[in-house]
Amino acid sequence: MENAKAKKHFVFPRLKDKRGGFLNFSDYRNPSHRIGYAFIIIFLLLFSFLALFPIIYLFASSMKSVTEINSSHYTFFPIYWDWNKLPVLWSKINFGRYYLNTLIYVIGCVFCGVLFNSLLAYGVNILKPFGYKLIDKLIFIGYMIPATLNILPLFKEIVATGILNMDQDSYLLYLPLWLSFGSNAYYYMLFKDYFLRLPKYLLEAAKMDGSNDVKVFTRVVIPLSKPIIGIVAIFAMTASYSDFLLPYLCLSNQNYQTVMVAVYNLSSTTVLDTSEFLLLLVMSIVPQIVIFLLFQRQIMGAGMSKGSKE
Repeated sequence: MENAKAKKHFVFPRLKDKRGGFLNFSDYRNPSHRIGYAFIIIFLLLFSFLALFPIIYLFASSMKSVTEINSSHYTFFPIYWDWNKLPVLWSKINFGRYYLNTLIYVIGCVFCGVLFNSLLAYGVNILKPFGYKLIDKLIFIGYMIPATLNILPLFKEIVATGILNMDQDSYLLYLPLWLSFGSNAYYYMLFKDYFLRLPKYLLEAAKMDGSNDVKVFTRVVIPLSKPIIGIVAIFAMTASYSDFLLPYLCLSNQNYQTVMVAVYNLSSTTVLDTSEFLLLLVMSIVPQIVIFLLFQRQIMGAGMSKGSKE
């Protein structure tokens, strides 16, 4: 009986059961609304096709041989699907090493992006030290400056610290890159908006119980901020995986290069033919697709995320 109830628990939603949204079921009885609904469906299908077509085209092309790619007789799908190309390419360039480097790089960026930006938002907007308004405005001004313009002065500061020369054969090379994600104005503003909506009476109650500022942050603010922490972590994860320019400038040691840097460097060599390079591009975008599929609800709903209200 319990198994039968579990199977009947989920019922695929039907159009006649629709009661909310822009149009409900009663609106669909009107012919003009039906036509409009049909146009919406066609519009969404068209954009879905435009979004998926480049990925499908890239994957189909990567499965072709070089002769088939250069042939004057064009075919969208390969005549013969050579699935052995994937393990051969993987071992040929030792691509697992770049995946491991990227994983370590992403973990450090996510950790720093969440920890330091949340601490800054807590200190500026909840503790409110002397001059906190000026600090907040300076961060906002920094957010308005395009990230590309910051690359040169940021790289000069990293070189001046001497971190890149400390140890060229360890993951300490990632330290300045991790810290750059720990000073992200956008992540700070996400935390700020959420922290300002937290119930103030909980913070005051914690202080009345004898908690200092650190305990209030770790025992009250952080547990209440799991939704925004998850959103910032997802944003930092996707941004750090696709990050290229600063890692390209800082990571001169090939053994510690990330996926994006490795793809760029391999594109200017003769190690790979055209077919193998297309397959390399497919391998580089697979983690991004997986991340989006796993966290699409959080990514799409990030703009609507709000903290608790009193």
